[in-house]
Amino acid sequence: MARRLAGSFPLAVWNRTRSKALEFETTAAVRVAQSPQDCVRDADVVITCLSTSADVESLLYGEQGMLEGLRNDSVLIDCTSGDPATSRRIATRLAEAGVEFLDAPVSGGVTGAQEGKLTVMCGGDVRVLDRVRPVFAAFAGKVVHCGAIGTGDAVKAANQALLAVHIWSAGEALVALSKAGVPASVALEVINASSGRSNSSQNLFPERVLGRKFPRTFRLALLDKDVGIAAGFARENSVPSPMIELAAALFREAHAQLGEEADHVEAVKLIEKRSGVEIS
Repeated sequence: MARRLAGSFPLAVWNRTRSKALEFETTAAVRVAQSPQDCVRDADVVITCLSTSADVESLLYGEQGMLEGLRNDSVLIDCTSGDPATSRRIATRLAEAGVEFLDAPVSGGVTGAQEGKLTVMCGGDVRVLDRVRPVFAAFAGKVVHCGAIGTGDAVKAANQALLAVHIWSAGEALVALSKAGVPASVALEVINASSGRSNSSQNLFPERVLGRKFPRTFRLALLDKDVGIAAGFARENSVPSPMIELAAALFREAHAQLGEEADHVEAVKLIEKRSGVEIS
């Protein structure tokens, strides 16, 4: 995302791991800032993309934080897959400083970011969204206004909950079929031409599960976090959601057992372990 932005706008960057920013500087026309505050000073638009909403708050309000450097007519776009309540809290505090805020998580993975084809789900004032559309155009193929502050985060969490359900249910189905002697490749050939297909069965399982290759494109730890947000959002809105609650519990367990660096699709390893059968 930063590389595509650097091709269209003057760009300052900051990363919690400074070596990553310095390495990026060698391949893109950017200024590496000394602190979050230094990074946002004089900027019209600021983009954050971190692991959690709590991380965003810490960079806003911590030592040399962004809040003290933000201009009172600037816009902060948070592309973190965050939680709606924290985004609303951030937006309220920024409004007191005259700063506009959009929660704008993205979907499309590394490939989508590299190709500038990410999908952005955006919460906030549509007037502010229209103001920054040229910025989104640098890295997004689709930008959808979802509603008020927090709705972008809510839609992203719901999407991630569906991803989790699809991965887990496909894993259970393929383990059962493998145990019954049906080759997983045959099962997927049928499923992917039938009503049970999903992005997971079509694009994730053939290479990663059948091929036993699990590239670290998206960490299981982050999917665990996202499904937890979806479950919390449903509870906040008094919506019974037993499927999402179960997915949250299962991915929390998978995260605990497989560790911080596991890929999200590796959750199927827990299903295989429990059944004593590897999908094949």
